[in-house]
This record gives sequence, structure tokens and C-alpha cells, in this order.
Amino acid sequence: MSPTPSARRRRLGLPRRVFSQVLLMQVAIAAGVAVLATGLFLAPLSRQLDQEAMRRALAIAETTAQDPKIGEGVLSTPPSADGPVQKEAERIRRATHAEYIVVLDRHWIRWSHPTPGEIGRRVSTSPTDALKGKEVMEIDKGTLGRSARGKVPLYDSRHRIIGAVSVGIEYSSVRASLIGAIPGLFAYAGGALAVGALAAWLISRRVQRQTRDLAFSDISALLDEREAMLHGIREGVVALDRAGRIRLLNDEARRLLGIGDEALGRSLDEALGTGRTTDVLAGRVTGTDLLTVRGQRVLVANRMPTDDGGAVATLRDRTELEQLGRELDSTRGLIDALRAQDHEHANRMHTLLGLLELEMYDDAVEFVGEVVGDHRVTAEQVTEKIKDPLLAALLVGKATVAAERGVALWISDRTRLPDRLIDPRGLVTVVGNLVDNALDALGGTPHARVEVELRTEGRTAVLRVRDTGPGIPAEQRELVFTEGWSTKKPPAHGKRGLGLSLVRRFAERQGGSATVSEADGGGAEFTVVLPEALTEPGLDAGPEPALTASGPAADEEEAR
Repeated sequence: MSPTPSARRRRLGLPRRVFSQVLLMQVAIAAGVAVLATGLFLAPLSRQLDQEAMRRALAIAETTAQDPKIGEGVLSTPPSADGPVQKEAERIRRATHAEYIVVLDRHWIRWSHPTPGEIGRRVSTSPTDALKGKEVMEIDKGTLGRSARGKVPLYDSRHRIIGAVSVGIEYSSVRASLIGAIPGLFAYAGGALAVGALAAWLISRRVQRQTRDLAFSDISALLDEREAMLHGIREGVVALDRAGRIRLLNDEARRLLGIGDEALGRSLDEALGTGRTTDVLAGRVTGTDLLTVRGQRVLVANRMPTDDGGAVATLRDRTELEQLGRELDSTRGLIDALRAQDHEHANRMHTLLGLLELEMYDDAVEFVGEVVGDHRVTAEQVTEKIKDPLLAALLVGKATVAAERGVALWISDRTRLPDRLIDPRGLVTVVGNLVDNALDALGGTPHARVEVELRTEGRTAVLRVRDTGPGIPAEQRELVFTEGWSTKKPPAHGKRGLGLSLVRRFAERQGGSATVSEADGGGAEFTVVLPEALTEPGLDAGPEPALTASGPAADEEEAR
């Protein structure tokens, strides 16, 4: 098929652009309204002109009937073309520009008529109502054609009906008046249509700017693509209006935030509750790649304002990445511990080799015994007070790392922890997190010391980690538990400022608390209280719960 018919069909159809279609439809509506208004105005105007013509005819008839010459002429003279009734009636007709004035008696005989030959003949239309004393207004057709008529009774001096007077106004003059009003009416309608077309053009231009001069099919395709993109990407998208209410959520945002369609149309505070996540999405916390924790997930949020006063926020799930990063940091910690042990072991082997080469065998035996004894004593001191093997192994390894950094790691004499932990891995990561923070805070400090205290009160576990570092100012003691707050340089795998926040969330999920205060003698003292952390005596703790990346178990290293 040739392209010509197809192109012709497109030209004859509606234009594709939104601007053109809106303009065309608005002009059509304005034209239709103008035509309808004109028609609605002409109909009552025609009736009004008819009424005015009939009232005029009636008024002329009443004036004629009041003329005494008319009544006297009907009573005293016969009907004739040169009689007094005809002369007076014609005088009044010419003065009032009426089409005709007919005076008739009770027998319907004409005494006057514009055509003299009709005088003395019966009228063509019935004057019964007028002869009964009634006034009549009507549009009717007679010997002179269609006319607007007024009929009144004719009285004598004794107020007896002796006949009637019928006056007609040429109907063509009424129609001419109506036709004469049409050009002016059309002028007003045309002016209104021009104003409407101008307003339609201005509105269409605004629509053109707002729709970027797209066609309806393009807009429909963009909406379909937007829906597919929003619900297909692996980033959460939250759109807000200028009042801060949620107007759009994609599937990933619903999953990450744990909300559904019931949140649409509600404010962030109503849908999410108070907290850092709400503050970040609402723009009360500014910046890029802001970290926040929602439920069991670590999120990175970015917020971009829109031209209409609203905003669009994107959310990325960094839970697995943070978990991998912390596992990397934990692995690096273990590598550092092994490196320290290797360094210390090399020094000891060199010392032992020197003693053997000097044939100081007894000193060599004593040296080996002291080294083995020191390690055994350290391990025995930890395992005597802490019965959980995971936690004991952690503290033994941390003691080696601390020694390499020149920090003394002490286990408090008050430490007593039975092997009845419900979630030993969770407590391991909490302890490791707080100890690593303390070691970082003591870098370069002389006579540095970290003291760990773990004790139980019934089924409640109480953890205290004290250090001799610079401490935390009172005004910052709550800020350290806020997501994203840190004074340290970010690690290679991501951002800091999550560890202590997750520690507190872990404690609060178990009905406990995490606080920081000033330690005796200076430094910081972190206290974590975990109710229901131990099983009842004699009961098996059961399998250890699996760790998620959102709890402190995913944050062994970082309190950033």
C-alpha cells in the first residue's frame, strides 16, 4: 500500500500532540457554547419581540376604541369607504404605522379597513372574545397576511358593547427586528469565542510546557515505562508531594521500609514513625549517601527535590555489603592478631636459638616454660571467668591484639558468665565491637588499658567495657548511637557510623539498653544490659540463632 493514503488519514484525524488536541477541543467547546448561547438567546428574543408587537397592537386598539368619533360613527353612519369611521381609523393607522385598524359591529361587519373594498364585509377571523368584553392578543393570519393582533371591545356612551376594534402589526417587521438583532448578537458571540479561543491557546501553551510537547501516546508509553522501571529496579523509590505525604512507592521501597499501600497519602511520620529514616527521607538530615537502619536492614538514602515542591528519595540495601565489610574487618583483625603472634613467636624463637647456640640449655628450658606458662595463664584466667567458648576465644585473641598495640586488656575480677547464653554469637559481636572501639580510642595513649566486665543477674547479662582514653563529651553521648555519626575515617568497604547504633538496636530488641558514661578515673564506659540473655539453669540453650546483617552480629568490628 502506498504511504499517501496513510498520510492523508493522519492529516484528517486528530493531531498527535497534546497541545494541539487540547487547543482543538477547547476551541470546539468554546464554539459550541457560543452557538448554544446564541440560540438560547434568540429563542426568548423572538418571543419577546412577538409579545411587544402584540402589546403594541393592543395599545393602539385600546386608543382607537376610546376615540368618541369611532363609537358615534358606528351608531350613526353606515359603513363606507368615505365614512367618518374609516377616516378616523386610517388617520390613527398612519400615525401609529399599524398594518391595519379594523372597526366592526356586533354582526362582524367591517366599518374600516386599509383596503376600502373590504368595508361592509364580514371579518375573516372570529371576534367573539372581543365582543364578549375580553382583550385579545395573538399572532394570526388574515386577509393581509400574518400579523401580530390586538382586539378590544368597542363601547358606546352607556358602556354597552356595540362592536370591536382589531389592530394588526405587520409580522414581517417583527421578524425584521429579530433579524436586525442577529448581527449584533453574532458580534458579541464572536467576541466571546475569540476570548475563549485566546484562553484556550494560553491554557494549551501551559499544557504544552508541562507535557514537554509530547503526544498522548508518548505520555502513555512513558507512564508504562515508568511503572516497569520503578517496579523492576532493585532500588527503593519513594516520591513525596510538597506537603511531605507519600504519593508513590515501588515494590523495593515497600520491602525495604516494611510498609504497603496503606502508607500512600500519609506523612512520613505517620507511615514510618519517628527516627533517622524518617528524618533522612523528609530532608531534615541533609547530605548524600546517608546511612540509616530500618528494622533489620542497613540502607543508604539519597533525596532529590522536585520542581513542584516535593521530593524523590532512593534507597539502596547495603545490609549484605555491610556484613561482608565487617567480616573483612574481622578477618583483618584476626590477621593482625596472627601477625602479632608471628612477630612475637619469631622473637621468642630467635631468643631460644641464641640460648641453644650458647649451650645455655637450662635457661632455654626455663624460657620455654615461661612463654608457655604465660599463654596458659592468660587463657586459663579468661576461661575460669567466662564459660562460653566463643566469647572466651574472642577475648584471648583480643588480648593478643591489644598487647601488640601496647594496650593492656584486663578481665574484671567481677566477671562471671556461665555457658548458658541464648545468643552467644550476638554477644560475641557486641563485645568485639566495643573492645575494638576502645582499642581505637587508645591509640598512642601511654599506660593504655581496657577492662571488660561480664556478669549475670539472674537471666540478665550485663556487659561493661571501660578504657582510659579521652572519653566522650556529655553532649555527644547520645550522638554516638546515631546512624551515620562518626569521627573516624571511613573504611574501604563503606561508611562508618553503624556499629554503636546496631549495638543499641540489638539491646533494645531484647528489651535492654546500651548507654555510655564517664569511667572512674577518666575515659569512657559502655554498658549493655541484655535481659533474658541466659537460659534457666539446667536447660539446654538449644541451637544458636542465625545472625542477620542488621543486628550487632553483623557488626563485630565497627562502632563508627
